[in-house]
Amino acid sequence: MDLTAWQRICHRLLGGVFKKRARGDKKLSKDLVKASMPMMPEVYLATVFVTTIVVSAIGIGLVGLFFVPEIGVIDLWESQQDPATQAVCFEWEYWNTALIDESQPGNGCPDYDTKVFPPALKVLLVIIGFVFVPIGAWKFNKGGAEREAKRRGDMIEKYLPYAASYTAAMAAANATPAKIFRSLAMNKDIYGDVADDAALVYRDVTLLGYDLITSMKMSVDRAASVWLTEFFQGMVGTLTAGGQLKLFFLNRAEHYMRENRTRLQQFLESIAMLAESYIVVAVAMPLFLIVMLVIMFWVSGSGAQMSESMLYGIVLGFIPMIHVAYAILVYTSSKEQDM
Repeated sequence: MDLTAWQRICHRLLGGVFKKRARGDKKLSKDLVKASMPMMPEVYLATVFVTTIVVSAIGIGLVGLFFVPEIGVIDLWESQQDPATQAVCFEWEYWNTALIDESQPGNGCPDYDTKVFPPALKVLLVIIGFVFVPIGAWKFNKGGAEREAKRRGDMIEKYLPYAASYTAAMAAANATPAKIFRSLAMNKDIYGDVADDAALVYRDVTLLGYDLITSMKMSVDRAASVWLTEFFQGMVGTLTAGGQLKLFFLNRAEHYMRENRTRLQQFLESIAMLAESYIVVAVAMPLFLIVMLVIMFWVSGSGAQMSESMLYGIVLGFIPMIHVAYAILVYTSSKEQDM
């Protein structure tokens, strides 16, 4: 995969500066390999640093819009009349029409005053723009490789049970390991990220000239999943000991299927628990709350203290938010099981 235009620009700007530090970062190098991000560590760090500077500049610029004289948010806010003085000034203008001076703020009203932007909020805006945004941008961009490696590891563990079953079927048909990995690599739409690792094994054997055991050992180091690492290590041990790959594949396929069933069972149990809590929080509790408010209103009159807007807020705001929150929670949980 070629570098993007942005990555090339960042590398030209700061690639040389980060070269020594980046190549000495073993964890970063491993994360890039496991994340299947074909770029040198210095390119990644340079891209992270320049992107952080750009994001920080944008954040500081947005915060600066609050402090621009005359047209900034703060000046526009403080140029408005304080609502507390509106009634007083209106009454003053009514009784003192001869004293009205339109050239003066508030038409010359002695009680006229403007709004004051909270000083604490000004400090908070400065801290957000100059501290939180740069630090957050750096951490988010720096962790991109680690997040991608974790994502690939999760996807591999979802696809590996089916890929192992496929390799067992191929081995039962007396297919060679090279043909097995070639067939896996050609079916990325079925086996996902497992196909990428299989393609690298096939490339090492057929194009780079490595023997199968060496290519397996190399794949162990770049595997993003513990399951795939164990799978490759088991293949190395079986081939070294002269064992039958067919039996190994069958054993691994059965093991991964059991693990996958256990994971799915845990997911179903969590969904069941979520459904029970939904019934209590989103159905029973709002009904109980509304009934109690009505009873309090008719029996003791204390419910009359609740304003109409608050009641509408509960019915049209709080209760729908509970349903939306549960919908998002179920959606994100189910997306984790997607393949």
